[in-house]
Order: sequence, then structure tokens, then C-alpha cells
Amino acid sequence: MAFISESELNDIKNSINIVEVINKYIPLTEKGKNYFGVCPFHDDHSPSMSVSKDKQIYKCFSCGASGNVFTFLQNYNNITFQEAVMMAADYAGIKINNTFKKEPSKFSKEHELMNLSNMYYENLINSSFGISAVNYLKERGFSKDVIKEFNIGVSPDTNDGLIKLINSKKLDLNMALNIGLINKGDYGYYDVFTKRIMIPIKDEFGQTIGYSARIYNTDSQNRYMNSKENYLFKKGNILFNYDKAKQDIKKSKEIIIVEGNLDAIRLYDAGIKNVIALMGTALTDYQINLLKKLKCKVILMLDNDDAGLNATYNIGKTLFNENFNVGVVRLSDYKDPDLYLLNNGIEKLNNLITNNINFIDFEMYYLKKDLNLNKTEELRDYIKKVITSLKNSNDELLIDLTLTKISEDYHVDKELLKNEFEAIKNKSKNEGKIVQEPIKFNKTKYDNLVINILYYMMNDYKYVKGFKNKLGYIKTKVYRDISNDIISYADLNKQINLSDFITYINLNNYNVEEINNIINACKYEEFSDEFFDSCIKNINKETINEEIKELKVKLKNELDENKKMEILEKITDLKKGSV
Repeated sequence: MAFISESELNDIKNSINIVEVINKYIPLTEKGKNYFGVCPFHDDHSPSMSVSKDKQIYKCFSCGASGNVFTFLQNYNNITFQEAVMMAADYAGIKINNTFKKEPSKFSKEHELMNLSNMYYENLINSSFGISAVNYLKERGFSKDVIKEFNIGVSPDTNDGLIKLINSKKLDLNMALNIGLINKGDYGYYDVFTKRIMIPIKDEFGQTIGYSARIYNTDSQNRYMNSKENYLFKKGNILFNYDKAKQDIKKSKEIIIVEGNLDAIRLYDAGIKNVIALMGTALTDYQINLLKKLKCKVILMLDNDDAGLNATYNIGKTLFNENFNVGVVRLSDYKDPDLYLLNNGIEKLNNLITNNINFIDFEMYYLKKDLNLNKTEELRDYIKKVITSLKNSNDELLIDLTLTKISEDYHVDKELLKNEFEAIKNKSKNEGKIVQEPIKFNKTKYDNLVINILYYMMNDYKYVKGFKNKLGYIKTKVYRDISNDIISYADLNKQINLSDFITYINLNNYNVEEINNIINACKYEEFSDEFFDSCIKNINKETINEEIKELKVKLKNELDENKKMEILEKITDLKKGSV
């Protein structure tokens, strides 16, 4: 079967009006040459997404979401790029007879090893050796079906079973060591996991990348042993059960977050399938972006202890500030959802979830739990904290109800509270138009300048030519690779535009994540040759300044007077060139 080409993809894209497609999902209003609508990728209350019919791209000037019709369908529906293309083809009335070229995965060998280990552990739990592990899980309320669905296995009581299997398949032991399946000691390799129930940890696409291993037939303080972080398994990039739960989350418009993997599996088995588990007691930016894709309410149901209480507040606050609708369930009498379910049943647990409390109500309880509100100063500080917590909210009704509640509970004039709220909000508000200046990432000044140049290059061939003529080289490898991708594409096609380039990088899997970060961060609609040239000039200055620094170090350590003079002359020449 023939593979679908980039030109065929662009034919599909160009036969669709991106405005008409996006308008099926969110209402768009024409303003000037563009169309605007409420962004579906964050909690947007004033239209901040711009859609360009001419450029065939969309851009949110609040959260930074951007792309072409394929990436909109992909991110809105939480589907793969290939599925989005098929959906776009249906909109266009185009029948696709070809298929996508299957590119080898960056980690295909690692995934092969992980899949082998998973099959090995699953086979063991289905053998006579696994009977005690299965019985333990059944006593905890886990059905045979859910054990199979989650590919749960058991590791052996020897420390070389997996190693023997890897050797028999002639696979790479060093790679198995690097991804945390085996260890190496004074006497050679040995298995990391022995005599534990093996729960595979999967990424958002359903690929096994690590394990959570639990003891089951002995007592120990260390009940869980998780895979060590490595280049394949990064806890900050994972939400346990995200791959299975996302479709149910989209249907219910709610996601339930628990602490433990077994809690998530138990709830899933009991019919609460829109559940995921944390890989720690904090959320990373990557995990928050995964949650944003789901466009749903988040219900926190963490453990019923002090750590769980504090994590509920900290995580809830983070999500609330990111404009999520956050609810909270606090369990009583039992430490975690698994034990609560075992002792109270699914109906009572569902009632708790249905009657979850708003995060603001939880926060008001949390902020005053250690205070004496009979003391004027503590009451004042508490009220200020609650009011401050509302400053990022766009929910006017929630703000008004909260201020009313404080006013009534503590006999404080509501107008005074409203004035205090407005003062706090105005102080923190980032006012003003978007100004065209170098985007500031958490990077060096040099890299920030480069990022802006790369974005310009993606949008117009003249900036690709300008880069080649005036700069030509980027010292940071990831951005040098991206510049090479842009130049290759532009030179081959003798033109470049952002919409087509997005298709190109997704089809060929070239630096997709890094390029999307640049596109999402750079909020320019108009392009200035003067700004582009100033970035080039400043990069050259930065390069010269670094060279001067290196020469000054060399000068300090040089003993030969003649060589010192040569270095000084070079420094003088470089300083003249940087003016």
C-alpha cells in the first residue's frame, strides 16, 4: 500500500476552510481580517483565540495554543495526528486510500524490552507461582478482568529470570540496565524486581515505560518500589491510567485524581473509569498540559492524612490558578479510596464524588484550620488570603458568592471587601498590549533571541535567507537542528508558511515538541524586519561578549608579554565590532 505524502496532506488542509472547521466546535466572530472565539484549550471567558483564514492557522493570545486545522482537531478531540488527518479528510470529502509511513519510534528498542518484561511478569502471575499474588489481589477486591486489563504481573523469587530471557532473545543488557529493568553489581547483572506484584506504568499513548512494584506476601515499610527515573521513564511526564481514562473523562467532563496506582485501578474496576493517579504529590507543567487537553472539571480525592490534605491544597491551588474548575472530596475514617470502597461500597463513594465541594470552600476551611479567628489580626490576615486567592478567577458569580459569605460570616462590609479585592486584582494584573520584544523563556539571553528568529523563519522565506546571510550558525544544538529543519524545508519548496510547516514536522516527527513550544510562545501576528535584524545583531553581540570573556580569562593566565599584547589587541578589535 502506498504511503500518504506531505503534498497530499497539504491538499487536504488547503481544501478546508479552517474558520468553518473551528466554528463547528467554538463560535467565531469576524473582527477585521481574522476571526475570534473563546479558546477551548484553557478556561477562557473573553475571546482570545484568533483564526486566520488567509494563513490557515489559529493562535490563542492567552494560553499560546496554536497550529493548523490538523493540530486543532488533534488537540480538541485528544486524538493522534493521523486520526486528525482522517477527520479533516472527511470534512473535505476526500477519500484517503493511502496510509501513513510508519516511522520507527525513537525508543522502539526500549519499548521492545519493556513489552518483553511485561509479558514475562504476566506469564508468571498466570502460572502456579502467581497464585498467592492473585489471591492477594482478589482479597483486596481486584477482579480477574482488571488484572488482565492492566497487564498486572508478578516478578519471580530469583534475581536472574528476566536477564536470562533478555539474553535468550539476544537483546541489549546495557539498554535494560539504562531503563531500570536490571542492575549491575560486583558479580554482574541482576533483576531489579523480585517477589513483587508488577503494575505497568504507561505513558499517554499506552506504552509501558516503567513499573510500580508492590510486596504482597510479607510485611515491610517499603511497600512500593517504583522504577528509577531514566530517559524513558520521567515521573513528571506521567499521569497513571491517563491512556485508559481519557475517553471516559471526555464523556463525563470530569476527572478524578487519586494518589495511588492501586486506588486508581480499584475505582476503575468498580466502574469509576474517569480516574487517574499522581506520580507524586505535586503537578508538573507537563502534567497540567495533559489535563488541559481534557477540558474538564478536576476532582481531587487524595489520601485522608496530613500529607494528603496539604497536597490537596497545593495541587488544587495550582489548578485553580490555571483556571481549572476544581472540586475536592475528603474521605472520612479510611486512609484512601481503595479502603473506603472496600468498607463502604461503590454507592457511598459515588455520593461523595457527586457532592464534591468547590475548591474555594475547601481553601477557606484549609486556611483557617490553625488560626484563632477571635484575634483581629489573624482574622484580617485570613480574609486577605481568601480574597487574594480569587484574583486569578474569571468566575464573577463565584467571586461574588465568596465575598458575600465572608461578609455574612464575619460581619464585614461587602463593599469594603469588594474594594480590597479590586485593589489586589489590579495590583497583580498584567495590563497592556502585546509588545513585540524577544520572548523570555527560562533560558539564556542568547537562546531567547534565537527562539524569536526561528519563529520568524517558520513564517517567511525572506527570514530564512536573512538568517543564512547574516548569522548562519546557532551554537545551541536543539535550536541548530530546528534551524536546519526549517532551512531544508524552505530551500526544497522555495517558500515556507507556518501552516504547511506544522504539517511537515508532524508528518516527519522532526523536533515536534520543541518547535510547538516556540510556536505557542511567540505571539506575533505582524512581522518586523527591524525586529528580526535587531535579534541578529544582539546575537552577534552576545557571541562577541562571550568570546571577550574567554580571552580575558586567557589573558589573566598568560605569562608571555608578547602574547598578552596579542590578546589585548583581539579584545580591542572585538569590542569595536560589538558597537
